[in-house]
Amino acid sequence: MPAFAIIVPCRLESTRFPRKLLHLIKGKPLVLWVAERITEQAPDLPLWFAVDHELLAECIEGAGFRAIMTDAKHPSGTDRIAQANRRVRASYVINVQADEPLVSNNQIHALAKMIQGDCPMATLCTEFRRAEDFFNPNQVKVVVSPRTGRALYFSRSPIPYARDLGGKVDDAWVAANHCHRHLGLYAYKADFLEKFVGMPPGRLEQIEKLEQLRALEAGHPIAIDLTADPTIGVDTPEDAARFEQALEAK
Repeated sequence: MPAFAIIVPCRLESTRFPRKLLHLIKGKPLVLWVAERITEQAPDLPLWFAVDHELLAECIEGAGFRAIMTDAKHPSGTDRIAQANRRVRASYVINVQADEPLVSNNQIHALAKMIQGDCPMATLCTEFRRAEDFFNPNQVKVVVSPRTGRALYFSRSPIPYARDLGGKVDDAWVAANHCHRHLGLYAYKADFLEKFVGMPPGRLEQIEKLEQLRALEAGHPIAIDLTADPTIGVDTPEDAARFEQALEAK
């Protein structure tokens, strides 16, 4: 029974980018770029992929990685990693997304360090540089307490709101006021992970469509750390092209 495990939730179908995890980038499926990156960046931590389809299991296992079949009807990746961890039985679970091919050693180990503290859940953020991104509802914002290092709120809206400017801010304001973008990388204490997936969805969670609000609404603190490591979340074919360009630039 490992103390730590990285479990990557994998769903075959994607609304914005059908079967994106099997999308070939330089001849290799996206999910295998992620698998190889995690292995390179965190070779000390055992790695599993929690999948919902045999095609994903065949791809992952065929490349020498470990896959666990999970219920295709799960509503979220968190439910998927919770089911997988009933088999893995790790005390601490790190959730790396299957569409984050630039995840770093620093990010993974920051999560591992935080989750051994007094919060049952931990995640990461990075600083916005552009007002355009700050206003994009697909880029989730988080307000963090500078005193406790805990998340105060997550939103798709641009928060904090610049009242004196009527909300009309530019790149310089966004950078100067340390506006934070949430990255979808998490760590959980195993007992809390089970508790979390058993909780009913919260009201704010259903409004914002942000699962992490369920924990805050129920009174559970979320530790958060700042990362400056570059990241590309592959949500669209255009993102996949950006990742391929980043590979070519190396």
